Amino acid sequence: QVRLSESGGGSVHTGDSLTLSCVASENIVGTYAMGWFRQSPGSEREFVATVSRLGEQAVVAPFVAGRFNLSRDKAKNALYLQMNNLKPEDTAMYYCAAGRSYRGHLLTPQEYDTWGQGTQVTVSA
Repeated sequence: QVRLSESGGGSVHTGDSLTLSCVASENIVGTYAMGWFRQSPGSEREFVATVSRLGEQAVVAPFVAGRFNLSRDKAKNALYLQMNNLKPEDTAMYYCAAGRSYRGHLLTPQEYDTWGQGTQVTVSA
């Protein structure tokens, strides 16, 4: 089973940028659909962005459209989430996930098989 390790979180101010990294223990391109989710205390885990197993164009949640971008690096077995113009409401634990399904873009946590440990993002005003 693939192992995922996130990094890149931190404490920033409104308008700042961060890039989250998710490094997998094996090749992800063509093997896994990959996604980013986030969760705040007392809230359910919510979808942020995903790229399908077949590498179709990434999909991001409406509330991060135009601010967050998803990319992959095949050589490094890595998935990145570039986050720009961060807002206090982006504060959450961010999780990377992998799913074996060929069913296009996976938008719910239940569709993923493996999760990383998470990386905390805190945005202050």
